[in-house]
Amino acid sequence: MEDVEFCGRKYKAFQQTLGNLPMIVIKAKRGYIACSYVNKETAEKVGDIAAFVSGIKSVNDVFSAKVKGTTSWAEDLGIREGMSVKKALELMDRDEE
Repeated sequence: MEDVEFCGRKYKAFQQTLGNLPMIVIKAKRGYIACSYVNKETAEKVGDIAAFVSGIKSVNDVFSAKVKGTTSWAEDLGIREGMSVKKALELMDRDEE
């Protein structure tokens, strides 16, 4: 994992090429943004706050993407399909209330 900065905040980023596309995860305080290599059903089952994006090829692509799916745990934070990754990360970075 490497540190990345986006909109003045620091995140942990993981990128690994597995096949034709890389697997990418951006970790925030309370959850993560992941590419479609990460299984949404498993994330839901284990209680992860997760949002998913597709059509990305780099960490930088994630930051300009829109959320394509979420777990119910992410929805509880207000993260919705179609939302910008920027807004989703802001919600994931809030301290627990």
